[in-house]
Amino acid sequence: MSERSAADLLKKVRKIEIRTKALSHQIFAGEYHSAFKGRGMAFSEVREYQYGDDVRNMDWNVTARLRAPYVKVFEEERELTVVLLVDVSRSGLFGTAVRSKRELVAEIAAVLAFSAILNNDKVGALFFSDRVEKFIPPGKGRSHLLHIIREIIELEPQSDGTDIGAALRFLTGALKKKCTAFLLSDLLDTDAAGNPRYEDALKVAAGRHDLSVIRISDPRERSLPPVGLVHIKDSETGRSAWVDTDRRAVRDAYARWQANLVATEQRLLNRYHVDHVEIATDQDYVKALMGLFGKR
Repeated sequence: MSERSAADLLKKVRKIEIRTKALSHQIFAGEYHSAFKGRGMAFSEVREYQYGDDVRNMDWNVTARLRAPYVKVFEEERELTVVLLVDVSRSGLFGTAVRSKRELVAEIAAVLAFSAILNNDKVGALFFSDRVEKFIPPGKGRSHLLHIIREIIELEPQSDGTDIGAALRFLTGALKKKCTAFLLSDLLDTDAAGNPRYEDALKVAAGRHDLSVIRISDPRERSLPPVGLVHIKDSETGRSAWVDTDRRAVRDAYARWQANLVATEQRLLNRYHVDHVEIATDQDYVKALMGLFGKR
């Protein structure tokens, strides 16, 4: 990397750190703390039995030794392991608003990471296209966090496509203990019929981990404008075609396909009780994330 490109990268990292750190402190830390608190219970201490205590928590060894009833006291485990599953496929480079989908993913991922660090949680990241591009194991500290942010900005994927199932299977295999995982993706991973290809992997991952999905979109993906004959190209497969956007039937067919795609994704996520939210590149993500946290 040249000195100039290194300086540019440092400037980008610093800019995103300043904005997202402020948001995490001022807005998200409390909401994150409440929404994604530890689910497990850890042994804390032993104390004398009190009326109303659950007899299943009796510590019979201490009770026998002291000749008085004692119970075990448990407290909620506060520390979490958070993993960000970041889609770096080529479709993320698309953007017709103030930023591309991947730029929005980077900022949201940074906010989540800073919120986790403020909560004293470990944070890891898994970057994927149609393969796992890079995995950063969970860790703590500012330098670890900035390493993740640098990779979000700088990582150049080796593949163009998308395989969400592969990323979810890697997560399930790599982390045996339950974690809090965020999948940040445009979810453009379907078969020829428009059905998500990752259902089986999602079912397993959602059963083992606390999984939330943040679907990233662009307003131009919702409908086609009437701008005449247009040459379109799939950035991931390379397939291309000429489309007459002046034809109402073409625009209506595209709108129906897009609406069906989103509806199918939502049914799938609801089926496996996965919290989810859609955030567009022309949208302020603060309100949307707060809504996601509020669902919990």
